[in-house]
Amino acid sequence: MSNGLVNTRDQQFVLFEQLGIEKLFATEKFKDFSKDDVLMMQNEAEKMAINVILPTYTEGDKEGCHLKDGNVSIPKSYKDAFAKFKEGGWMCPTKSPDVGGQGMPVVMATAYLELFSAANIAFCMYGGLTIGAAGLIEKFGTEEQKNKYMYKMFSGEWGGTMCLTEPGAGSDVGALKTTAKRLPDGTFSISGTKCFISAGDHDLTPNIIHPVLARIEGDPPGTGGISIFIVPKYKVKEDGSLGKLNDVHTGNVEHKMGIKGNATCTLNFGDDGKCIGELLGKEKEGMKVMFHMMNEARLEVGMQGLGHGTAAYEHAVQYAKERIQSVPVWEMKNPDAKSVAIIQHPDVRRDLMWMKSYVEGIRAMNYFAAYCMDMAESSSSKEDHDKWHGFVELLTPLCKAFSSDRGFDVCNKAIDVYGGYGFCQEYPVEQYLRDCKIAAIYEGTNGIQSLDLVGRKLGQRKGANMMAMMGLIGATIAKAKAIEDLKKYAVKLEEAFNCVVELTMTLAGLGKSANFLVPILYASPFLDIFGDLLMGYFLMDAASIAEEKLGAIYQEAGAEESKGKQRGLIRTNADVAYYAGKVASAKFFATEILPTIKGRCEVIKAGDKIALEIADESFTII
Repeated sequence: MSNGLVNTRDQQFVLFEQLGIEKLFATEKFKDFSKDDVLMMQNEAEKMAINVILPTYTEGDKEGCHLKDGNVSIPKSYKDAFAKFKEGGWMCPTKSPDVGGQGMPVVMATAYLELFSAANIAFCMYGGLTIGAAGLIEKFGTEEQKNKYMYKMFSGEWGGTMCLTEPGAGSDVGALKTTAKRLPDGTFSISGTKCFISAGDHDLTPNIIHPVLARIEGDPPGTGGISIFIVPKYKVKEDGSLGKLNDVHTGNVEHKMGIKGNATCTLNFGDDGKCIGELLGKEKEGMKVMFHMMNEARLEVGMQGLGHGTAAYEHAVQYAKERIQSVPVWEMKNPDAKSVAIIQHPDVRRDLMWMKSYVEGIRAMNYFAAYCMDMAESSSSKEDHDKWHGFVELLTPLCKAFSSDRGFDVCNKAIDVYGGYGFCQEYPVEQYLRDCKIAAIYEGTNGIQSLDLVGRKLGQRKGANMMAMMGLIGATIAKAKAIEDLKKYAVKLEEAFNCVVELTMTLAGLGKSANFLVPILYASPFLDIFGDLLMGYFLMDAASIAEEKLGAIYQEAGAEESKGKQRGLIRTNADVAYYAGKVASAKFFATEILPTIKGRCEVIKAGDKIALEIADESFTII
């Protein structure tokens, strides 16, 4: 079942057949949900994505956002779409009904987010940032702050942002220069500039609430001295109505490569000395508060990479089936041969298989991470909570970095499938590529995610999280090796698995030696290696399930021993075609990608430091 954006059949496979999310519905927290609810809401989300959000995609890119007379305007089509999005109940589905949500599991909302992200991520960011900011107030704010800001943000009446980055500081948050001066009434005077603020200013909502990182005068340098403040664009009166502008001014709207429908702004706070902020949480705990939002946002950014990747793949497959060009290579000497659809050409088929494998693997990984969040929240014991939360901690940098990097690569291959047309705006794949790239940069660059994985996550809980993940992979290898059709491919996964285990132990040792810079130098390649191992795992797990389903169908059809009958069923039975495709993805990945892991591991273990030892001057051409 493909709608041109997301394969909803594969979504259902991952949710129900691979993850078995019905287990969540047996818990007290999610007892009000059922499989029928998931399917019904998926249908509604699909209609919202296709009928409401998707029509804004190309138009929003062409219209962009504009600053005039101090005010920012966004694409006109976004306003009606946003109203319908709110009306449909999609603003904060995972939040409690007490604040306007539906209390649904994160894994359900993640599946629906894939549809929305594939339709138009620039549009989705307005709501996503708002809910993230409101979530900070929900967790760390006072009751007064919740009543003043939170409810109107969760409803979508007001917008929200994340104000972290500054000119000259970038990823070095501790170098920020924005200051907060204490005022007699307990509020603070905020002064400073923030840049690259997504949805920083717009005319979608009458007020925008900015969580702003700043240092209170006199507090120590570095991240340990940072606090966070609630800074509304317009001051809010005691009766909840809007007052005067809070000395928050838009310096510019960035002219960007992609996501042009989202207003990425430079914001100036306190140019006239009249910007007032309220402390959120405790003093000098700003990073702790902000990271609560950022960690949630990193899965969402991973879904952005997946959303663009799956949409690009679906479009490429459809184009390849329709585009007639050239005779098959095996018919080149036949003067009467006719041109065929390009999906018949080996190189195109290989590219499509590469795209298919990564899209399906990333979908399974990201959904699993979301499922682990739900399992942690609904666990009845500390031991279970720690185990599931440990998976979330380990996978978060991979969901963000690996999904966005490979999502971009999938978009790139989609352009190749289209050829010259892919480079033109007549087709959407060029926009997918442009829009996807930012996902590797914001919410902590992918390089930072790699350092987080190698420097923190591998050793968390004395390595228990990593060992638990390795346990899952090992169990799947054993299961697949017992299936005749998968055995030799499971062996390839096992070989890659052993290489990664050995490399992880090597890096742990190097981190405590004179070669401690080696793990840092090779953090990004390690994340890629680990990501590929996880892809192999999730794909092999899916293939094992698919083989069981195929076996049952073949037995019922009397086709267990007949390859001809099985091929016939693939052409006439949608389930057989789908399951056979799942098996093919695992086999392709095991054959094409997993064998490369050994060589890449050897490169890191060799510990070559040329990149560190080369003189700075040698990078310059004189």
